[in-house]
Amino acid sequence: MKWTISFYLILALNLVGYSQNNDESESIKKLLEKESATWRAGDSKGHTDCWYIQPYSRILISTGDGTVLDIPPTAMINTNPEAMGNGGYSVNTNYKMSIHKDNAWVSHNEESTAKDGKKTFSYEIRLLEKIDGHWKLVGQSIHISKQTGE
Repeated sequence: MKWTISFYLILALNLVGYSQNNDESESIKKLLEKESATWRAGDSKGHTDCWYIQPYSRILISTGDGTVLDIPPTAMINTNPEAMGNGGYSVNTNYKMSIHKDNAWVSHNEESTAKDGKKTFSYEIRLLEKIDGHWKLVGQSIHISKQTGE
């Protein structure tokens, strides 16, 4: 009888833990989708809301030709809308996450489509922290693929 109760208790704890992690991963996905959309829409306030700049924040982008850009993290907040994306949309896929309490790292693929239909593909690693109960980006590394599409 003790083993049966122990078994069900362990099973229940695992299900609760899985459910909480699943909720966290959905919250993170929503944040990443919002961050992508607000950039393309030139929504500076919405984009700023996705970020929380820390002293150790870093934004690295490697372009398809091998150039590496080290973007000042402050460029992610209070950005002039004219310096942001120029319309279009993106689709994030292949999410892989490691979530531990109030921090997470996520890798995903992004297919961006510009207003003119040109596609850009990237592999992205995003670093997040839970600030005041909300997930925020604190850093990212974007690797743009040479693969393009029309």
